[in-house]
Amino acid sequence: MKSRSLALIPVAAVLVAACSSSGATPSAPASEPSASPAATSPAAATRIDVSLTDALRIEPSSMTVPAGVPVTFVVTNTGSVEHEFSLGDEEAQAEFEAEMQAGAMRHDEPEGISVAPGETKELTYTFAEPGETLAGCHVLGHYGGGMKATITITE
Repeated sequence: MKSRSLALIPVAAVLVAACSSSGATPSAPASEPSASPAATSPAAATRIDVSLTDALRIEPSSMTVPAGVPVTFVVTNTGSVEHEFSLGDEEAQAEFEAEMQAGAMRHDEPEGISVAPGETKELTYTFAEPGETLAGCHVLGHYGGGMKATITITE
């Protein structure tokens, strides 16, 4: 009985090694050339650092993101006044602007966040299809002063 148990140890070791994966996705077959993950994986482009400035700028002023992949914007207010980071097309931006002009305060929502001076917040959003949209700040006078950025969504 002891010799049969010893014979199973190598088999068990192979099975354990084959089945353990530490949560990683399978790698490409060895016969295919391997590229860096940043060059091929849409997930590699899912974090974008954004600065909101008192010069009424969103930096970077243009961004490119993949469609259908969650994108996390890491938004830092480098200024001394509150700013917003709101995602949406021209129509949505006009609605946000009208709300702010009417005195409505926006709070954190799926498509936008308010960011206090010196604060950093994250907004994760999935763009459904390719095209172009905007990010804007609608604190009174900011959007009209040019505080917006263009976001290009690729396939």
